[in-house]
Amino acid sequence: MSTFRPRAPARLPDSLLSGDGDAPAFGSTPLDRTSLNGTPLGSRGLSRRRFVQGLAAGGILAGLGPWEAFGAAGRPGAARTGYAPELRGTDFTLDIGEVAANFTGRVRTGIAVNGSIPAPTLRWREGDTVTLRVRNMLPPGSIHGRQTSIHWHGILLPANMDGVPGMSFDGIYPGESYLYRFTLQQSGTYWYHSHSGLQEQAGMYGAIIVDPLGDEPHAYQRDYVVVLSDWTDLAPAELMARLKKVPGYDNHYKRTVGDFMRDVRRDGLSATLADRRAWGEMRMTPTDLSDVNAHTYTFLMNGTTALGNWTGLFAPGETVRLRFVNGSAMTHFDVRIPGAKLRVIAADGQYVHPVTVDEFRIAPAETYDILVTPSGQDAFCVFAQDIGRTGYVSGTLAVREGLRAPAPAVDPRPILSMADMGHGGHGGHGGMEGGCGAAMHGSGHHGSGKAMEGGCGASMHGGGGGHGGHGSHGSGGDGMQRHPQRELQSPLVDMQTMTPTARLDDPGIGLRDNGRKVLTYAMLRSAFDDPDGRTPGREIELHLTGHMERFSWSFDGRPFSASEPIRLNYGERMRIVLVNDTMMTHPVHLHGLWSDLEDENGEFLVRKHTIDMPPGAKRSYRVRADALGRWAYHCHMLYHMEAGMMREVRVEA
Repeated sequence: MSTFRPRAPARLPDSLLSGDGDAPAFGSTPLDRTSLNGTPLGSRGLSRRRFVQGLAAGGILAGLGPWEAFGAAGRPGAARTGYAPELRGTDFTLDIGEVAANFTGRVRTGIAVNGSIPAPTLRWREGDTVTLRVRNMLPPGSIHGRQTSIHWHGILLPANMDGVPGMSFDGIYPGESYLYRFTLQQSGTYWYHSHSGLQEQAGMYGAIIVDPLGDEPHAYQRDYVVVLSDWTDLAPAELMARLKKVPGYDNHYKRTVGDFMRDVRRDGLSATLADRRAWGEMRMTPTDLSDVNAHTYTFLMNGTTALGNWTGLFAPGETVRLRFVNGSAMTHFDVRIPGAKLRVIAADGQYVHPVTVDEFRIAPAETYDILVTPSGQDAFCVFAQDIGRTGYVSGTLAVREGLRAPAPAVDPRPILSMADMGHGGHGGHGGMEGGCGAAMHGSGHHGSGKAMEGGCGASMHGGGGGHGGHGSHGSGGDGMQRHPQRELQSPLVDMQTMTPTARLDDPGIGLRDNGRKVLTYAMLRSAFDDPDGRTPGREIELHLTGHMERFSWSFDGRPFSASEPIRLNYGERMRIVLVNDTMMTHPVHLHGLWSDLEDENGEFLVRKHTIDMPPGAKRSYRVRADALGRWAYHCHMLYHMEAGMMREVRVEA
């Protein structure tokens, strides 16, 4: 490991660093009294926070490291917004340091790679061996901590190259560098990010493109990366502290008396009272779809706000490839291009049989490759709204610079139902408080008489034959879901699903019956057969658990700090079954190994590196333990992972 002496950080003028007031962003232009979609500011329902999302185009003001004389694109002057430089080759130096960033009209300290947010796009080639020198240039006393790291998300590599401090290596400390070197075994669209503290939230993420050895299977004339992310002016540690103290801070849409009367007219008094009682006993609200939303976040597309208007050019008749990467900390985005069809050709870097849709949901850490052939107009809006419908970010596909396609209105706010939570039609089962299965501790209901097997806190079942779907897996004799004993006894669990299903053909909350064709997991079919072909030799069932009021998240009711490693035998083929007992959606990522998602009948569906788990879902995937070492396994909602929803997987000879 080599060391170096970091250059003293440059100091910005106090006038820029103060960030006082709501002045427009540095370099921004005055706005008229309308929002970005043309709605008057005084219109009902438009909050000041929603408007503030467009006050700054967004970008890096100046580097606080050795790049202060250059913008994010590596050229003198102010950084270009909506752009990350592309680095090609096999040998790279990546410097991690602080930058002054302005996305809301206020200057805050972000963390960048080579002075860029997002980090530079790395373009590699399948079969090449790449060398990356990653240097920690964080100044003393940085709000982002001392240690840093880079995890190459979805890239197959040796465990000591994976970039997870405490598992893969010790991390990179100030004045130090770490040499990453690995050979590329795959092609496709991936991304990289810090795995140290909460640095990912502050801007440390970027795209990876691995070009294939042979020809691409699809023809296109333009190729763009679209990185979606969320920015907060709060220091990430402050946001984490707020979530622990007031988890519902961003939930501004709790139901009112007017909502109650409307539901009575629609569903009747008895059904409405039963629904309110169920949610009340869970101490939850069906409007709480995301822990953090646009009341705190400003959404970015390639490092710029909607006002910055990231633009991808095309000529009439051309096909454009859009490589979508969700580099956000906590946000599911629903993406569409009004007036254009989206042809999905790859998921998480792996080719799928093409499927044409109008819209798709992309979870944190997922990637989707889309082909679009815009025609009939000069500009098309690339529109991404959050799952809770609290805000959006947009860009433009256009025939020339300077055009802006109008953004559509944000969809109506969705509301969770008991069916969404995996409790539909079972309100009368004994032991389930309020008819919803919440807080079942001490009830003696299904599963309470049998502890989950295996020393790793998981239910393990020998043999893999006759799988036949997962409707009864881990269930009692009446088809109700069985839960691990430690989950029933855990103070970190406030609810449990009782009738989970795979929901592979469900577009998801807020996307059902919206008049558009929406991508589902059931539509995704890998362009190749199961690469392993063996029947799994055993199964591991894990439950995604949480306590909303305590903002505690875990597997099987046990946080990472109290969990034992999940041990796999090198070379074995096994099955993981996930059950989401919470009301939140969790994208789950297993490092180092592919996750081969199955359909309801146990048949191979699609290869991914991140499996999204909506509330009340039960999904299974096959894993081949073909990489020795210690691997992280966690929810990719950053603050959920930080709060305990993480495990260690050990592949042992």
